[in-house]
Amino acid sequence: MLGERSEQRGLWEADRLYLDHVGRDTFYGLLASLRGRLFRDADFAEFYCADNGRDSVPPSLLATALLLQTHDKVSDAEAKARADFDIRWKVALGIEVEDRPFAKSTLQVFRAQLILHEKVREVFESSLRLARESGYLKRRSMKVALDTTNILGRGAVKDTYNLLADGIVKLMRTLAAVEQTKVKEWAQAQGYQRHLASSIKGEAAIDWSNRGARQALLAGIVRDADRLLELSRQAQGELGEDSAERQQIVAAAELLGQLLLQDIERQSPDGDGEGDGEGDGDDGVSLRDGVSRDRMMSVHDPQMRHGHKSSSRRFDGHKAAIIVDTDTQLITAVDVLPGNAPDNLGALELVEESETNAGLPVAEAVGDAAYGDGATRQTFADAGRRLVARVPGRPNRKHFPKDDFVIDLAADSCSCPAGQVTHTMVPAGRRTDAAGRVHRLRAFQFDGAVCRTCPLRPQCIAAKGRKGRRVLIHPQEALLQQARALQQSAGYDEYRARRVVVEHRLARLVHLGIRQARYFGRVKTKFQLYLAATVANLTLVAGEIGLSDSVGGGVETHRAVPSDVNDVQAVSHGVAAHAAAIFGAVRLGQLWSQILFASALLPKAPSPSRAFRPGF
Repeated sequence: MLGERSEQRGLWEADRLYLDHVGRDTFYGLLASLRGRLFRDADFAEFYCADNGRDSVPPSLLATALLLQTHDKVSDAEAKARADFDIRWKVALGIEVEDRPFAKSTLQVFRAQLILHEKVREVFESSLRLARESGYLKRRSMKVALDTTNILGRGAVKDTYNLLADGIVKLMRTLAAVEQTKVKEWAQAQGYQRHLASSIKGEAAIDWSNRGARQALLAGIVRDADRLLELSRQAQGELGEDSAERQQIVAAAELLGQLLLQDIERQSPDGDGEGDGEGDGDDGVSLRDGVSRDRMMSVHDPQMRHGHKSSSRRFDGHKAAIIVDTDTQLITAVDVLPGNAPDNLGALELVEESETNAGLPVAEAVGDAAYGDGATRQTFADAGRRLVARVPGRPNRKHFPKDDFVIDLAADSCSCPAGQVTHTMVPAGRRTDAAGRVHRLRAFQFDGAVCRTCPLRPQCIAAKGRKGRRVLIHPQEALLQQARALQQSAGYDEYRARRVVVEHRLARLVHLGIRQARYFGRVKTKFQLYLAATVANLTLVAGEIGLSDSVGGGVETHRAVPSDVNDVQAVSHGVAAHAAAIFGAVRLGQLWSQILFASALLPKAPSPSRAFRPGF
């Protein structure tokens, strides 16, 4: 059943006793001040049975613990230890010093529930709700900036030999589970035991400089994979169409089949192959040349992809896409894209999600050159939205670029650098854009006779060409012309400044640990990104409006505690005497021990940020 925290604050709770010691202006003090405002237990009621079982750990406490874990970048085991022994966490959680609030498994199950019920977005939205309620986000519209950064995947990246072996092992485990036997016993019975080694390449006693030996090993692995796929087909036939076991076998078999398809080339018996990969020996199999477009490089995280942020900066994993309100620096929407996806994938949908999360309309969106292609501009224009992005530059060539020609779409004319004007337009084929739309292209054609006598001919067209210069008209030529005109105006400096804001927020997210994925798969990685964005927003709002200066709920806390032990002890006698008159002698001993506990430790804690671990 749902366990709920009482609205009544306790005298012995850590945020009442040690808030000033930990620091009101720290993240821990901030969460203490937001208790009861940021999360409500009733918001998570769907996770629990309504009328049966014992009371759960309050979900608002667990949600706060997940934010602390993200802020401190610690494991589940360390998060449990800090909740038990770290006074900063106890202050943030609002629990008594002696409390051990949750087990590690309780935190893990709560995280799984957030992901399964897709509630983590509501956790993120709580930071934006706080910004609205506090008056930090109070404008009528937003100007947002978009950008992405890479996330290194959690799965192990392996070469083709070990990757195929991992796929074989995954399917073996599935088949063994269906037959209710251990995978080691199943592998021995079927002759697959060599694939259970930590590295099939490491265990292979071959001369790796010998091409034939390499080829023989590869052919053996492919034969094992083919035979295992046949066994999986036989197992599927013995199971019901909708059975869970059959679906698991199908998923594992499809994964292994995809690995074979992307990395292996097979030659037909007559010797006609698809390419010259490494070797064409046993069974006519060889490594495929190059890298498949959507290559899978990890069995443990099949959603990881080879990606690059530039021609020299490559990575294996995913991309984090975010939108930031450039006036408040609040992150208003996030997403996780495939590592090989273009940065502008789903940009419009992310802007729309930003409006929903923040509760404010987006007046305009700003992006870098990755968002400046014609198809993305057209998508925004069709939706009635304004997109400001730099038009991608053109490579330096020996001939005049298109930018040196003046295209007047209203007059259907094109002027060249020599001053010649043409109104002749000719078909120029078709082009399919990133959105899958097919465009019939047109181009302005200059008269060949005029171009042959032009003094600028060597700088414009090839020396042997007899035709005149042709200038292609982009399908979104009008939108690109508007963008180039804005880039050259004095007002474009404002957009450069606004775009820098999203770079700063990405740096903050990287500082909170999103460069390395903690979990497998894009769904769980997005969970990590949501939590990091929530922490970034909370610390930003608190710093701007001073939320941590007061404790929420009207709880009055002690002011700064004197650093001198004698002063503390002198004050503590008066406090204890006053408490005895109010609460009686039963609680007096406990209060006295708490005061002495604090006074004994104060000289040993020179900095509020230093970890404080009472020895219970």
